Amino acid sequence: MLLYLTLLLPLLGGAVLPLFHFRTVKKRAIYVESVVCLTSVLVWVLLLTRQNTAYPLYTLMDGLTLTFRVDGLSCVFAGLVSLLWPLASLYGFEYMTHEERPNHFFAFYTMSYAVTLAVALSGSLFTLYVFYECLTLITLPLVTHKQDSASARAGRKYLTFSITGAAMAFVALVFVHHYGHGTDFVLGGVLDAAEVAGHETLLRWMFLLAFVGFGTKAAVFPMYAWLPAASVAPTPVTALLHAVAVVNTGAFAVLRVIYYSFGTDFLRGGAPQAIALVLACVTIVFGSGMAVKEQHFKRRLAYSTVSNLSYMLLGAALMTPDGMVGSLSHLIIHGVMKITLFYCAGAVLVRTGREYVQDLRGYSRLMPKTCAVYTLAAAALVGTPPLCGFVSKWNLLTAASSAGGWMGIMAMVALIVSAVLTAVYALGPAFLMYFRPLNAELAAQVGGEKRDPGWMMLLPFGVLAVAMVVLGLWSQPLIAFLRSVALGSIF
Repeated sequence: MLLYLTLLLPLLGGAVLPLFHFRTVKKRAIYVESVVCLTSVLVWVLLLTRQNTAYPLYTLMDGLTLTFRVDGLSCVFAGLVSLLWPLASLYGFEYMTHEERPNHFFAFYTMSYAVTLAVALSGSLFTLYVFYECLTLITLPLVTHKQDSASARAGRKYLTFSITGAAMAFVALVFVHHYGHGTDFVLGGVLDAAEVAGHETLLRWMFLLAFVGFGTKAAVFPMYAWLPAASVAPTPVTALLHAVAVVNTGAFAVLRVIYYSFGTDFLRGGAPQAIALVLACVTIVFGSGMAVKEQHFKRRLAYSTVSNLSYMLLGAALMTPDGMVGSLSHLIIHGVMKITLFYCAGAVLVRTGREYVQDLRGYSRLMPKTCAVYTLAAAALVGTPPLCGFVSKWNLLTAASSAGGWMGIMAMVALIVSAVLTAVYALGPAFLMYFRPLNAELAAQVGGEKRDPGWMMLLPFGVLAVAMVVLGLWSQPLIAFLRSVALGSIF
């Protein structure tokens, strides 16, 4: 009952929002934040009182039941989402004062929370696939919110790539259902050895289809183009798209497919594993290189996301417990770092109207708090110790080293090359902010007035800045929990 209430509250709370005629912006903000915060409280009650119990919702036909389960992997993704969504909503209240149709925006924004949680709490591959598709549909109005030609193009691209990826994943779902003991998630996989006999090669290629299909939302090469295009959406949308909801759903689904559907013992060592790892490495280096080249601030961060999502896919494709720990740690830590970076870019856009990296010269004098938080997040993204980015990148490097062979060496090279490129594209704007003079025209325009945003934007900045430091200095409990999940000690 608690699980269903947790999913229904944001879904219904968002659905009925357009029916209300809020007299003030403050009243709408209180309503939305109350729904989101109460949902997050329910999520944590659910996670802390979890039992290894399946919650069937609806049986479509024999073997295809919408089922929810709160296991260790669910705790990781649902926990991350539940902590970041209230901060994202709070940030959005101030940001959306400059945008049209706020009721429409917050309705879909809140309903997206429900669908993301449904993905996180899915108990079977069939359930995950259904809500994976629903997430595309519920977030499409957010991508196209501005309703201009650029948003329409971004929406078409987002829909085309997402549906194509889902179609590929659906084919793999059919094969798992046919050759497995149902589609419920079981650590180690659900394939039936007797049914699989003689079809091993075919099923491994079906895994690769699922890797690329579900990996489309994680922007794996060559299915990445929708992500930079989606940066035309309002920043609260891009922050969640690129840091929490949609993109992490892709990485989360790939982890489920590898470790809980096909099983690593079945997949490890074949050509499909090698191809999946190569695709992840190519995407890591390609995304970093494109970020160095890109001068639009939000699109630069979008290409950074393309690269960093494949850090998670790389860890998953190593198909070892260490690889899973590295993938999950980066899923959490990258979410914290990247949502912070997008918040900074959004604050610059709202407060000064500037969108390009070269416009950031001298901004430390104009927006000192925003620039300080950006620099901290950029240093963490590079992997500077003792900040949190170092922790996840260290876990991935050690996992690649432990894997050995040419695949382990290739993974290590890709991670190191990307780290160098990350230093260039992430710290470059910070250099401009602190070591270049403020644009004379802009300085005259603002008259020396500070342009940092209000408390509803600054509070998420502060919370996330503290989180980046804490996750770096005291990461041992988190990593121990993730290792227990990877080893199956926590169900």
